[in-house]
Parts: sequence; structure tokens; C-alpha cells
Amino acid sequence: MQTDIGTGQRVTAVRADGGGFTVELEGGGRLAARAVVAASGSFGRPHHPGLPGLETFGGQVLHAAGYRSPAAFAGQRVVVVGAGNSAVQIAAELARESRTTLATRAPVKFARQRLLGRNLHFWLTRTGLDTAPLGRLLRMPPGQPVLDDGRYRAALAAGSPDRRPMFQRLDGDRVIWANGATERVDALILATGYRPDLPYLAGLGGALDASGRPRHRDGASSAHPGLAFVGLEWQRSLSSNSLRGVGRDAERAARRLAGHLARA
Repeated sequence: MQTDIGTGQRVTAVRADGGGFTVELEGGGRLAARAVVAASGSFGRPHHPGLPGLETFGGQVLHAAGYRSPAAFAGQRVVVVGAGNSAVQIAAELARESRTTLATRAPVKFARQRLLGRNLHFWLTRTGLDTAPLGRLLRMPPGQPVLDDGRYRAALAAGSPDRRPMFQRLDGDRVIWANGATERVDALILATGYRPDLPYLAGLGGALDASGRPRHRDGASSAHPGLAFVGLEWQRSLSSNSLRGVGRDAERAARRLAGHLARA
């Protein structure tokens, strides 16, 4: 069987076409397909939450996806928003160069990175939690604890960075904290996660919900039998969007689509 592999071709839209699909490419090209796998993962679209005053904030706003080094913020007043691994790690790194606060809606939850001499991921695999098909039971992906070898818990305990409840709003270049105090801030870093980047499916009726999230069960589209997803967070299990788990889901998607094509 001959397989054509195309690179450097951005898909702009996927449309239903009879019993299959038409895949439209940037520049005007088109491909006909009997089945489509959306494998663009979970980290293509940095999430900017609707924080009051964010759009008119007078300081620098940067998502964690664009963060590179604490040197760029040396001597500045910085607020990092988020309670996950990226938020805590970035805030702890920045605190060595700048006056940094970690703003969260709830206290940070930590998980020990090593248990009985083994990495936590070893135990997740050994106990079966890594592959348990819990994704179908979750309406929204749950928050993940911060994996820590003790450094980050100690940094927060020492106030470097300090952790505060989420601020009320932004006003110009100032932050209004939950207790009513205000202060000028140079930079706001949003470690607020990502969303699937699937704009090319927006015109494919029923493929996405109103927020742009895939409508699926275990990676199979709820609306189109010939459409499958791979690499989504909690698509089927805890490891679905990781290197150690995506292969299992890809194999399931391939088997399911092969059955669909055989029946078509």
C-alpha cells in the first residue's frame, strides 16, 4: 500500500463530504479522506483566562508558553497566576531574580516525586492508575498536584515566592488583592494551562462543543464515525497526552477507524 506523507501543509478546515471528508489546506489545496485523525494534542492553544482588567493591564502579560528566563524580569515586581507545575516552577525561578508572588485560587497541592526510591510515574504504571479508563467519567480534566522533590514546597514555605489568594482585579498597572491592598506590578505571567487547538474542525458540525473542546468518547468523535482524536488530556486515561500513553490510544483509534472503513 502506498502512503503519501506531506509536511509543511497547514490544515485550515475539515468538512463533511458525503461519506468522508474534504481537508482544506492553507494556500488552497484540498485532500479527500474517508477518515481523519486530529492528533494535534492538548498544548497548542495557551489559555488566557478572563481575569477582570486583564485586557487593559498596563504591564507586561506573558503566558508560560512564552517564558524563557528569569533574567528578563530581574529587579521587577512579578505576579505568576496558577497552581500547577509550571506556575510553581516558574515562580520559584523568578523569585531568585525578582520580587515574585504566586497567585492561586486555592493552596498549592504537592505530590512527592519519588516514593520508596522510585519516581511517581513508576508507581502510576505499576498500580494501573496510568492506564485506567477514567477519562469517560470526567466532564473536565482534574487539576494535577505539583510533583516535588522538596525544593518547591520549601521555597513557598520560605516566601520565595510568596503565595497569595487570587487577586480581585487588575486596574491599569496595579493589582487589587483579595484583602483590598493595591500595588504596582511590572509583569503578569499566566501559567494557566492550554486548550486543544482545533480551529480546523470548527465548521464540522458537532465535532466540537461551544468552548472548542472535542466531543468524543475514548477518542472517537460523538458526531462523525470517521473522525478520531489522539493526544487529548484525559482522552481515555491519565497518560493519554503523554509519550508513555499516547501510543495505546493511537492504536485504539486505528483499530476503530479500520473497522469503520471496512463497514463503509
